[in-house]
Amino acid sequence: MEKQKNAVGRRKEAVTRVFINKGNGKITVNDKDYKEYFSLEYLQNQVESPLKTIESLDKFDVVINASGGGVKGQAEAAKLGIARGLLEINPEYRPVLKAAGLLKRDPRSVERKKFGHKKARRSYQFSKR
Repeated sequence: MEKQKNAVGRRKEAVTRVFINKGNGKITVNDKDYKEYFSLEYLQNQVESPLKTIESLDKFDVVINASGGGVKGQAEAAKLGIARGLLEINPEYRPVLKAAGLLKRDPRSVERKKFGHKKARRSYQFSKR
């Protein structure tokens, strides 16, 4: 039996560990079906997108452990993790996944709050008198 491949995906504060095996297309996130965990359809599409790009949605079983961040961050972290895991299985997927922009980690995160300000950039209201 082929060894299971694993990878890590990150986005904002969300971290996902992804385990990929040969199978029949079952995707689970934190011991739930991914359609139950990610109730919004566009988040489900995010998770499926790496498998759809290489046209093997029903060839691999994916187990995802997600922690931290919000639901959207976890979905995008899972997308990156699945894409990296597929590269572990077959490096020939690289040009297709790279062209679809699935191997890029989104570096954007929340800017820190500064002292003397209400939020990161928002100041307190100014009054001359």
